[in-house]
Amino acid sequence: MSFIYFVIGLAPILWLAFALMVLKMPTYKAACGSLIASILLAILFWHFPIIATATAALEGFLMALWPIILVILAAVFTYNLSCHTKGMDIIKQMITSVSDDKRILVLLIAWCFGGFMEGMAGFGTAIAIPASMLVSLGFNPLFSCFVCLIANGTPTPFGSIGIPTVTLANLVSLENTKLAFMTSCQLAPFMLLCPFLIVIVTGKGIKALKGMVPITLATGLSFVLPQILVSYFVGAELAVIVGSVCSLIVTILLALKKKTDPAYRIQIEAKEKVTLNKAWKAWSPFIFIFVFLLLTSKLVSPVNNALARFSSSVQIYRGANPSTLTFSWINTPGVWIFLSAILGGLIQGAKCKDFITVFKATFKQMSETMLTMLFVLGCAKIMGYSGMIASISSFAIAATGQFYPLFAPWIGALGTFVTGSGTNSGVLFGAIQQSAANHLSIDSYWMVALNSLGVAAGKMLSPQSLAIGLSSANAKGEDSKLLNMILPYGICFLILMSIFAFVGAKIFG
Repeated sequence: MSFIYFVIGLAPILWLAFALMVLKMPTYKAACGSLIASILLAILFWHFPIIATATAALEGFLMALWPIILVILAAVFTYNLSCHTKGMDIIKQMITSVSDDKRILVLLIAWCFGGFMEGMAGFGTAIAIPASMLVSLGFNPLFSCFVCLIANGTPTPFGSIGIPTVTLANLVSLENTKLAFMTSCQLAPFMLLCPFLIVIVTGKGIKALKGMVPITLATGLSFVLPQILVSYFVGAELAVIVGSVCSLIVTILLALKKKTDPAYRIQIEAKEKVTLNKAWKAWSPFIFIFVFLLLTSKLVSPVNNALARFSSSVQIYRGANPSTLTFSWINTPGVWIFLSAILGGLIQGAKCKDFITVFKATFKQMSETMLTMLFVLGCAKIMGYSGMIASISSFAIAATGQFYPLFAPWIGALGTFVTGSGTNSGVLFGAIQQSAANHLSIDSYWMVALNSLGVAAGKMLSPQSLAIGLSSANAKGEDSKLLNMILPYGICFLILMSIFAFVGAKIFG
């Protein structure tokens, strides 16, 4: 009987996978189907009251709207406005003027700048923008997509101002900073590995590391160590942004001192000189974001405590054991990012009509993503409150026993592979990982973070990631070739992650 409820409970997730991969439905339509399936199954098989079902879905919708959709809109709006004002062109030029060694350029663009774009905007921008930059420098389109997929996986749990980790923490009622810290620690060895892989594939072999080991190691360490510190003291929101900026600065400083190996030299055309004033204007929105989020974090407790008063707590769900939703009306990342975008835009010379035009375009661009978030979170809340998640996790734990941690990263990877989103993966499977932790008496933070660890591998392989990269690099129709290139790396990452997860579970058990 438990197996039947396990299969039925999985139906909304299985439908999502089938609709996306077989029927080729748009994600928002597939997610709507999952929501409908969860409503019907909760009422018919779990005998969930209609009022409880409706209010569970409403709780999911409101959680999606504030703060998740707010942050999504704000982050992408900031990026789009920087493109509109040509500030992003200055940033690109500054990065590509550092070196003519293609190994260093790929590190700077795919790893450092790609990490920054993931931390700021996410949602494919960290693949699309660096890949198009590499193509414009003369790199092969398939290679450009391939190397950006390797680089983009590990920062994904902290993408778009930390939304995947913040959402996951809120969903399973864990502390943001503690979960962010645990996730950063789990990702650390894989983040140190990525720059080495990037150099190797750029130089077409292990020999490409000759003379590059110090700078490659420094690139990785200068990303990972600040990310861990920020995760511990501030939380998920700034972790990858600070890490990527530190990595960018360290890599640039070391690159300026390094002579280019003639075998890896690439010809770069000269461009206009970037002045300090132009650089300040280009980076201003991102500087404001960093300053505002830092000053309003728990590191500055007087400001954080003062702003915390401007919040409302409410219980939406009308059933047993309801959660309490807290809406922070001022001190939430989306508000500060919008303010940063406006201030930066004004510095860059944007007019009122520019803000309106870019916002309308951003809203239209992200409308399907916003609908997806509404449907997925509504579905997740219904599955959680009705007992569907409990049925899935209890059978999975009974079937795998103490070996469940081996499969935990694969579950996170599956969610990202299917939906293309680290946030959606956490929403779909975070409660299952939490339930497994309780049943197996393993630290909840370790087990829930394993979902995000798997997200890093799933993001590399996701059809949506492949499609975004190929379209930006003008290489549409090469999906199968790109998948064959990245698949061995994704599988190897997952195998290593499984071993790492199992050993860690023994330690944290």
